Amino acid sequence: MRVALLTHEPFYPPSGGGSAEALYLVRELVRRGHGVTVFAPASEAPAGLAATGRVRVEPFTAWHMSRRTRLRTVKYLLYPGALVQLVGRVAARERPDVLVAQHAIACVAAGHLKRRLRVPVVMNFLDHLTGFMETWPVWLMPPPLLTLLKRYELSLPRRFGADAVLTVSEPLAEKFAATGYPRERLRPIFYGYDAERFPFNPAQAAARAEAAPVVVMHGSFDHHHLGPIALDTLAHVHRARPEVVFEFIGPDTPAWRRFARRAAARGLASVLRHTGFVPYEALAERLGAATVGLVPYEESAGTHCAFVAKVVEYLALGLPVACTALEGLRRYFAAEPLIRFTAFDGAALGAVVLAWLAEPAAARVPLAAQAARRVREELDWRVVCGRAADAIEIAHQRAAATGAGS
Repeated sequence: MRVALLTHEPFYPPSGGGSAEALYLVRELVRRGHGVTVFAPASEAPAGLAATGRVRVEPFTAWHMSRRTRLRTVKYLLYPGALVQLVGRVAARERPDVLVAQHAIACVAAGHLKRRLRVPVVMNFLDHLTGFMETWPVWLMPPPLLTLLKRYELSLPRRFGADAVLTVSEPLAEKFAATGYPRERLRPIFYGYDAERFPFNPAQAAARAEAAPVVVMHGSFDHHHLGPIALDTLAHVHRARPEVVFEFIGPDTPAWRRFARRAAARGLASVLRHTGFVPYEALAERLGAATVGLVPYEESAGTHCAFVAKVVEYLALGLPVACTALEGLRRYFAAEPLIRFTAFDGAALGAVVLAWLAEPAAARVPLAAQAARRVREELDWRVVCGRAADAIEIAHQRAAATGAGS
């Protein structure tokens, strides 16, 4: 099977978050004997994959694309049309058997290509992109425009007749089903991590109780990450435990700078430690030295549909987690004692952080080992991408049996 993988993020090295999945999905497809052409912003294939002879990258070079590029929103809006042209040129000499699109932006391009190339399309939604924009400042995203964008995003599978849809959570799958897209073609695959890069260390888990307390958060630092809930959490914890340090691992974004200014205005500058961006391969070492993992997301359709990568990574390392009540995570981890959910309120989230800091090591370490084992068995990339590859193969087989990409 010849697979064309479409994405709006550089393929390698991954830039964080959802971009990490593409690499592991391609590895799984190659392991099964398939050939893959990756259509992505100027990038490369890692040497090991390139050496198989089954992976080729067709780079998008018309303009720079990244999470931190200037005029990002405008470039994202223009990208699907340009991607259609790039894939169309390559397909004229080598027609793929199936198109796989990562994220909503590439799904728009894949939908138009399905009509042109008449091949099956699998849409892989790693988030509800426009749903996150509910927490953006109104001047950045006016509510009437946001309503239209959310409706358009959720209509993509039905609008273009996607042959299969992969989702990062059950709530997101339900949103697509509510538009009339067939439930039997929806498959939640959740979100994974690399178990080899995030090994559980019992000695490290036990040592956390003796070390100076550090509450850690990592991410791309957008508006939904660092709002009033995060600020109020810091203030609540600082009042009770002024020695606690909050380490933030991620890029220097406008949202981060705004958050840091607001923290300073409340006398909290001394508790902030900002590392800047840390590559995926170095992340486990930074996270493993912390005491508690924090997820202070604001409430939105996007966050409720998310399956937050940092939670999986925290649990893999045995870190206790304090998290706002995100629906996708609450359902999946309902019986997981190492993660505690709270209302969307900084004082409540701060209280959970304080409770974890006060928890004796003798109580925490057994929970850490159990949580690490569970995510290793259920959410290692090899497992998650195995589910995705199964769905891609089924979609291709179904289309072949009917003689059409529908």
